[in-house]
Amino acid sequence: MKKKDALKEIIAKKKERLSVLKCEVPEEVMKVRAREAASPRLFIESLIKPKTISLIAEIKRASPSAGMIRENFDHREIACLYQEAGAAALSVLTEEDFFMGNPAFIAEVKSAVSLPVLRKDFIFEPYQVYESRALGADAILLIADVLSKDALTDLTGIADDLGMDCLVEAHGEKELKKVLSLKGPVITGINNRDLRTLEVDFKTTERLFPLIPKNKPVVVESGIKSAQDVLFLRILGVSAVLIGQAFMGASDIRAKVEDIMGW
Repeated sequence: MKKKDALKEIIAKKKERLSVLKCEVPEEVMKVRAREAASPRLFIESLIKPKTISLIAEIKRASPSAGMIRENFDHREIACLYQEAGAAALSVLTEEDFFMGNPAFIAEVKSAVSLPVLRKDFIFEPYQVYESRALGADAILLIADVLSKDALTDLTGIADDLGMDCLVEAHGEKELKKVLSLKGPVITGINNRDLRTLEVDFKTTERLFPLIPKNKPVVVESGIKSAQDVLFLRILGVSAVLIGQAFMGASDIRAKVEDIMGW
């Protein structure tokens, strides 16, 4: 029996929502909104700190792998707790069907804190890049597995033109080659989770990190649960970690951040 491809399902649903949104807000209108949005906050620059490891703290209510993660969910309050705990940037899930996110969360979170905000969603066409800037995103996540090299070049170029940074994630060697070929304000992400099977393997980082030039900053995502994990990645030379589930499931978010980050 063929296994489900979670990524394929998510993108199919995203395409449905996108077709409706395009009817409501034509691309030319979205482009104008993107140009008129307030200047973006610096994302990559906020993560690069010598001899330390930065935190991109994620705000998400649910996920396909874990189901409902946080019942008592107040994205503004969570953002404030993350900022108080020392996060360098925030990742906000806006995907509605599988993560229970909402595009409106970006502006609402930005009104509550001064940190830069990454829009974490499933972005595969230019319209979504303009939409992200119009929503107030300072950076966007791009997934190399679902985008050709040309599409990645196109989308990162549009983001750069709008003043946004890009976190471009890879899970395998083939994807990593595409990411490393990109120019402009791009930071390389290693995702320990296979988005198709939803399985997490920390060895993904051990395998891919040595293939990345030493001068390129790297963000590691998924499966980071302890201070030992963060210490290992800091020693390895990783610039930042993106952590969500371990914090979202905690009764005391701020204490959990300080515990895992070793602050």
